[in-house]
Amino acid sequence: MNTVVRFAPSPTGNIHIGNARPALFNWLFALKTGGRFILRFDDTDRARSTEEYAANIAADLSWLGIRPHSSFRQSDRLDRYAAAKADLIAKGLLYPCYETAEELEYARKRRLARHLPPIYDRAALRLTDADRARLEAEGRQPHWRFLLPNFDGDPLAPSRHEVHWHDLCRGEETVDLASLSDPVLIRADGTYLYTLTSVVDDIDTSVTHIIRGSDHITNTGVQIALFEALGGTVPVFAHHNLLTDATGEGFSKRTGSLSLRTMRAEGYEPEAVASLAVNVGTSHAVEKVGSLAELAADFDLASVSRSSARFDLNELKTLNARIVHGLDFATVQKRLTDLGIPAHPAFWQAVKGNCMRIADAADWWKLITGPVSGLVDEGDRDFLEAASAALPPEPWTDDSFREWTSVLKTKTGRKGRDLFLPLRKALTGLDHGPELAPLLPLIGAKAVRERLSAAIGG
Repeated sequence: MNTVVRFAPSPTGNIHIGNARPALFNWLFALKTGGRFILRFDDTDRARSTEEYAANIAADLSWLGIRPHSSFRQSDRLDRYAAAKADLIAKGLLYPCYETAEELEYARKRRLARHLPPIYDRAALRLTDADRARLEAEGRQPHWRFLLPNFDGDPLAPSRHEVHWHDLCRGEETVDLASLSDPVLIRADGTYLYTLTSVVDDIDTSVTHIIRGSDHITNTGVQIALFEALGGTVPVFAHHNLLTDATGEGFSKRTGSLSLRTMRAEGYEPEAVASLAVNVGTSHAVEKVGSLAELAADFDLASVSRSSARFDLNELKTLNARIVHGLDFATVQKRLTDLGIPAHPAFWQAVKGNCMRIADAADWWKLITGPVSGLVDEGDRDFLEAASAALPPEPWTDDSFREWTSVLKTKTGRKGRDLFLPLRKALTGLDHGPELAPLLPLIGAKAVRERLSAAIGG
């Protein structure tokens, strides 16, 4: 069987890290099984869907390393959904309902008061042709519900009917269709809901595996019934745990919380985002990776926990730093030049261990090119004067700093922190940072002398 998976975002906002998790799971599953990945835009909500968001989603997925084998929009397939509607009506599995939202809410409360489950009671099935004609004459337009197969002969007498499937993340799962309302597939304004369009698309594109969040488990029972009603092959399902932020709150397109677009703009590496999004909340350790192919090698849906997983920005920063520290100059050269930093392998080698993001290198370049405000303690002035007098001859190399400090150690008797910290403060204005040995030739003899002089005279 050729594996076919899909990711189906609605282009009503930029995708956040919670959306990215199922996208990554599907992509890694396709990579591992040699399958195909379909990007489907669920854009039947024409009021909120935009071309800009669709383009942003495609670009954000590409930044992560996800490159779909094919892509389509639901808005281009309305004729196909109309055909599915007609098919279900002909089979007696789709029926018109005329209740208003207020009437449905009143009926729900009445059932609760009678200690009955708050599900739709299929009152519309009792309507005669004359009843429907009268309601439509009043201006009511029907919404359409799918008749769940949860009864034996009489749909007004539902009974326990279980749907079972083996979930690749959660093991054996069961949904009792009698505990659910017949789902609305078509709104009164004629627009289609996700339940119908998704199943029709999955059938037509031969999707073999549906990998999505655990908030869809109940939907799966309904969709399996709909697959069977439409004559389609039921895919294999996997429902992974959901991501929350560090406080346990969910993510939202509306608030823009941890969107991929924002994380990209803030300089996070896609491999760091992907590794944390995929491995947090599983039995695998969150480790740095060089590519999604590397991440796919150990990808295992069965390793996913049932509990929600927390995407902690502090953990992302740590992981991002580890990845940046391992990048060679050739990999980052263009990004450094885009930051206005001349192509200089020695510079990157000197500062990368102090960069959480590649963009942080710009701050270290400013430190080298100056000016800086040197810091000096009063008791270090004599030492810095001696240091200025003992500067090694030019040209300077990576060994010059060692030669310089060796002479200073002998002349002043200082060593360790007392030797190195005053030099760092005077030359960089900081009490921390990259090793001074490779920085010295980058700063240059003229600037070093000026900074020492300024520190001594300050």
